[in-house]
Amino acid sequence: MAKGRDSQDQPVRQKVIGGLTFGALTRKYAIGIAALLTFFFLSFASPAFLSVRNIHNILDQSAHIGIVACAHTIAIISGNFDLSSGAVFAMGGSVAALIAVSGYTKLGLVVGALVGLLIGLLNGLVISVLRLHSFIATLASSLIIGGTALVLTDGRLIIVRDPAFSVLGQSTIFSVRTPIFIFAAFALFTWVLLSRTRFGRHVYAVGGNAEAARLSGINVQLIQILVFGITGFAAALAGVITVSRMGQGQGDIGELVALQAIARVVIGGTSILGGQGAIGGTILGVLLLRLVGNGFNLLNVPPFYQRMFEGAIIFFAVAIETLSRRRRR
Repeated sequence: MAKGRDSQDQPVRQKVIGGLTFGALTRKYAIGIAALLTFFFLSFASPAFLSVRNIHNILDQSAHIGIVACAHTIAIISGNFDLSSGAVFAMGGSVAALIAVSGYTKLGLVVGALVGLLIGLLNGLVISVLRLHSFIATLASSLIIGGTALVLTDGRLIIVRDPAFSVLGQSTIFSVRTPIFIFAAFALFTWVLLSRTRFGRHVYAVGGNAEAARLSGINVQLIQILVFGITGFAAALAGVITVSRMGQGQGDIGELVALQAIARVVIGGTSILGGQGAIGGTILGVLLLRLVGNGFNLLNVPPFYQRMFEGAIIFFAVAIETLSRRRRR
């Protein structure tokens, strides 16, 4: 009898508000509260913070890493990591610049992004067929891809003087930078994909328990291939946008892109163990760290303190995730 009461009481102890456990409530609202507090603090700390130009810059500078982070949210929920995003970021931008200087500017922008999709699908194919751990496999592929990008560019800057090349990164629509619209469109796409499609349900199932998903009839290999296709495409697209903005390609840019994206996903509440997470949290994570970076600049805080602060935020995010999991056991 005592055992029966314990098993019945367990769910009751975990309920706090609306059926959500303490850990779930923490993950769901902490990032939003932190972003709001940071916003209000900077509003009073710096008169320049609330200017339209500064807010516009915050959103514009969040675009490229936000695109990569949304894709990484899907990968991490599925139980995978893609450490090749930085190299794919550089490869996509380099290919776009190389084709553009040959006179095919618009074709370069398209091919640059599609190269990332192809690399991502190959990453997924290798990982799913050979059953390699994604962390190790993408770490190795990042070295291969990064080296290839340097070979293609010969380690030089590829400067593109055609004004059409800057359309993707510098143009505006209703006075708003185009990358902000691309980020919003990609975030909406990934949100719909995760929350409104069978593919999204399968991603959560694979991340929660891959073997159980396989036994229930889900094609785990296909899900992995598609997930890495999305992360590859997102990384290359972000690289193309960045190169378009700068007007030049380079084979060694974006080295920290993968880690920066993963940091924002973790801060946004997605479980590093897979099976749990949402695009909304990732967007808040992107905006929070961009607010912090912008605030440090406005308050003339040396940039190396920003890295320390970001590291501390990531540490607490992972600690909260770990503690909440222990409470559920």
